[in-house]
Order: sequence, then structure tokens, then C-alpha cells
Amino acid sequence: MKSTSLDRRAFLQRTALGTLALGTYSISSLAGAEQGKRIGIIGLDTSHSVAFTKVLNAADAKPEYRGYRVVAAYPHGSHDIETSVKRIPGYVEEVKKRNVEIVESIEVLLTKVDVVLLETNDGRRHLEQARQVLQAGKRVFIDKPIAASLADAMALFNLAAQHKIPVFSASSLRYIQGLDQVNKKEVVGADTFSPATLEKTHPDLFWYGVHGVEMLFAAMGTGCREVVRVHTEGTDVVVGTWADGRVGTFRGTRTGKNGYGGTVYTEGGAVVLGPYGGYEPLLREIIGYFETGVSPVAATETLEIFAFMEAADESKRRGGKTVSIESVLGKAKTAG
Repeated sequence: MKSTSLDRRAFLQRTALGTLALGTYSISSLAGAEQGKRIGIIGLDTSHSVAFTKVLNAADAKPEYRGYRVVAAYPHGSHDIETSVKRIPGYVEEVKKRNVEIVESIEVLLTKVDVVLLETNDGRRHLEQARQVLQAGKRVFIDKPIAASLADAMALFNLAAQHKIPVFSASSLRYIQGLDQVNKKEVVGADTFSPATLEKTHPDLFWYGVHGVEMLFAAMGTGCREVVRVHTEGTDVVVGTWADGRVGTFRGTRTGKNGYGGTVYTEGGAVVLGPYGGYEPLLREIIGYFETGVSPVAATETLEIFAFMEAADESKRRGGKTVSIESVLGKAKTAG
């Protein structure tokens, strides 16, 4: 046991986590979830990791979570996004309090778990991290953004197809209150809004605007044909025209009080979206996916969401000109 403790201490010091109190690791904690229901987390650089763990590992966890528990976590995570990296030590301590074992590699993690929450905040790392999970034959939920480029998102879905393991990726805003009241067959248009904080390592809307864009597609469905974007320092407005003539808009804000919501226009009237109901609606969908292997969001829809955002970036580069979804998908295929 002494050598194990020394190895663990050395690991924490090497990964700049040595300033943390080591705490007590209980190997028996892995018995907290029955075989087949052991969840591993990759990436303790986002609040989502802690939020999911709190819900699933609660002493009174709801029956709808079917006995799934987080038993192990690999903390890294972003390497060079300061706002994410600095969260890791604190979040390590948070999940340790809930009987989660911290491991030194994804390879080790995969020997201890049945399914994976890929929570790394940095979308640039998702393709390679997901590759290891898929090669191990395990189902994986990939938190937003699924990738930091449309080409990588395509490559990731192609990889999942090769391994015959559908992956699931979504923003929790897909399940904002009000969307469950919408009959998609009656939707004639929609406007959504969310914060759109920028991060230099990711295309503009991939980092945070994805939340509002996902709401838009959850309401409108697929079939967007072209996109035009108006950009200022504090605001983005992106207008999409669907192939059937419907119009959907996303407003991303960087000034004023943050908020999430929108309006869906239907044949029977307008439906107001909000307030945001937290992570549990998404978590229920994740557990359903882990149980069945069926993603509640088709790969084609996730790819179109990211094509919409990439087209918005291209429109910005062209000074607000209209950009077709087909053109950015074609360019991404060539790049891949």
C-alpha cells in the first residue's frame, strides 16, 4: 500500500495537482455501481463533471438513473485554456468527496468503467480522447462542443461508425423548458438566444454560442440551407434559411445579463422557451443512451449544427455575405 500511495503522490505532483490534499482513495468505492453501470469521466475542467457526479452518486439518487454511478475520473482536461485548467484541482477534490477514484490515464480509466462521459472542455482534444474510448468498445457521451472544427466532428462520427458504436453529443439547452411542448411538424420559425463568449482556440460560436444554436435546431430540425451573420463586439445575430423556406435566428450576447431562451413560432401560436432547467433532463437522456446504445440526437443533426456555426464564421470572414451549408460541409470533407 505504501508504494501505491507514493506512486499516486508522484502522479499528482507531476500533473501540478500536488498542492492538493491527497485525501483517501477507497478502492472498495468501485463497488458502488454494479457491473455494466460504472461511469468514467474524462476531463475535470468543467462544472458539468461535478454536477453529473453529484446527481448520480447521491445517496438518494433517483430511480431514473438506474444505478449508474461515477467510479473513476481522469482529470485532463484542457492543457492551455487557463479558465479551464485552473478549475481542475478544485474539481478533483469535489469528485473525490463522492468516492470517485482519480486515475493517471485514459487507458487506466477504461479498465475500471463500462461507459464514459467525455467532459473535457477543450473540443480540440475530443477526437483523440474519444478514439481511445471507442477502440475499447465503450459507449461515450461527448459534451459540447463535440469538436473544435467541423472536420474533426465529421472524423469523430466516422470513427464511431467504424467501431459500430453510436456516440451522443448535445448541449443541456436542447432540453430547455418549453421545447417539450412544441410539435415540430407545426414549427414555422424560431428565434433563440444565449451567451456567446469567445475563446481564441475555438471557432467563435463553438465555445458557447453552441447552446443557443442547439436550441434553434431542437425546434427547427435539420434542413438549413444557408446562413448569414451580423457581428459586432458585443453581439452576433445569425439568420438561417431552411430548404422549405422557414427562417430561424440565433442571437449570441457578450454584454449585459446572460440568459437562455427564445420563441418558437408554430401554426397554433408562439411558444416561449425557458427558464433553463439545469442538467438533469440531459442526464436522463445520457443514461437512456448508455442503456440502449441509441443516441437521442442523430449524427446528421449534430453535424448540421456545427456546419451552421462554421457557415456563420465564414459569413463573418466574408463581411456578412450569405454562406451555404453545403459549401462548408464540402470544405470540411476535403480537410478531413
